[in-house]
This record gives sequence, C-alpha cells and structure tokens, in this order.
Amino acid sequence: MNISEVKELLALVNESDLTEFDLQIDNTVLHMSKNDTPKPNHVESVTASPVVEAKVNEIAKEATQSNTTTIESKPEAVELGGTLIPSPIVGVVYLTPTPDQPAFKKVGDTVAVGETLCIVEAMKLMNEITSDTAGTIAEVLIENEQVVEYNQPLFRIV
Repeated sequence: MNISEVKELLALVNESDLTEFDLQIDNTVLHMSKNDTPKPNHVESVTASPVVEAKVNEIAKEATQSNTTTIESKPEAVELGGTLIPSPIVGVVYLTPTPDQPAFKKVGDTVAVGETLCIVEAMKLMNEITSDTAGTIAEVLIENEQVVEYNQPLFRIV
C-alpha cells in the first residue's frame, strides 16, 4: 500500500459517515478514527457504505498484488547464515553517534564482542546496541533513523 492509496482511503473515510475504519492487509494494519477518544481494546463490526467498501476492496486488491511481488523478490537474511543481532527494544535506530560522524559499523567492518553497532532511542534514552559475537558485518538490515520493533534484526554478522 503506497501513500497515495492511504490518502485516497483517508479522503473516502473523511467524506463518509463512518467514525472509525480498520483495514488489515498482510502485515499492514491501518486504523482511522474521527473520534477524540482512544480506540477500545475490542474491535466492533462497522458496515461501510457500498462506495467506500468497493474502493477499499479495489485498493486492498492492488496492495496485495504489489506486496506479493515485493515479498517474493526480497531475500531472507536468515537463509544467508551468520548471526543476527536483534533490537532488544522498540525505538528509533541511529547508525552514527552524531549526525556529522561516520557510522559505528558498516558492511565489511570487523566487529569484536561488546563493540557498539548502533544506538536505539526509546523514551528519550539512548541505548547502545553491542555485538554479542565477533566477526564481520555482512549486512545492515535497517536504515538510519528507522523505527525498529522488539527483536527486529538489525545486523547480520558472519
């Protein structure tokens, strides 16, 4: 699903009588709400108007087709071997100590146990992510300033 499709859905929901709208396509979850109160823990069934429902089905079909192509062409890091270094927390990853300095580690660099690979900022705290294995950085699986999830692979070391 690309940003123009999300904007189109947002406009359709905004123009409709719906107060909340949820859409899940594969790993993508989209929640839109016109309410000022937070979403409850349970999801209630809402019937969309035929026009909104038809457009949602069309966009969902296009997104599913484009996601399938993307997923099939992307190689899995696990198949390549080596040790994956996961993120121990949810946060924003920084590959450099400061914006004007070079990256802690890049592909091809050797790394020793305990060396800093990156920083993950969570709740305004900077957490150094260190290597628990020695080797060579084979792959950097994230980008600078990307939001990462708990246990998301960050680096592959061989």
